Amino acid sequence: MINIFIADDHTLIREGIKKLLAQEIDIKLVGETSNPFEVVDQIVKSKCDILILDLSMPGKSGLDVLKEIKIIAPHVKVLIMTMLPEDQFAKRTLKAGASGYITKDRAGDELITAIRRVADGRKYVSQSLAELLVDDLDGTSQKPLHEILSDREFQILKMMAKGISQTAIADELSISISTVNTYRGRIFEKLNLHSNAELIHFAFQNNLNE
Repeated sequence: MINIFIADDHTLIREGIKKLLAQEIDIKLVGETSNPFEVVDQIVKSKCDILILDLSMPGKSGLDVLKEIKIIAPHVKVLIMTMLPEDQFAKRTLKAGASGYITKDRAGDELITAIRRVADGRKYVSQSLAELLVDDLDGTSQKPLHEILSDREFQILKMMAKGISQTAIADELSISISTVNTYRGRIFEKLNLHSNAELIHFAFQNNLNE
């Protein structure tokens, strides 16, 4: 039996996943939550094999949750299922320890296959993502400039690109405003930016303001 835990703040998404799982005799739902701050404790209690994790739950980054899980419960395999595009986030999550990455628009067709592959100890990525990864390995792809940013810098870049204030970013990430300013300075330096207007323009050009 493959024991599954779902972490997603959208009720309709969780219900849709549960309907898919209910059709499989060897897959069992052992828990769910919409609160990213509860995920680590809940998956330990549930003794799940695979966590299906959304990256964009409010209050805490799914990437941060993933990193915590890999420290506290490294035996739990994490399958990312999100609306966020592969070319921006997939490689970051795989490097952080995720066992697979699928977008929600493909979940109906791919989720069960992804679960079984991850349960077998393999990685699951889409064909398009696999091609991106191969291109990276053979050096034929030109990496986006934003890939030089750390995960936290990238997260703050996207928040700033949406027009979120530094105070709101600090509150959302539970860090000080001075720390946000430090990250902002690093982002500007690494991307050779000089103003928020240039940052927003950069984000627009690279489809990072979604």
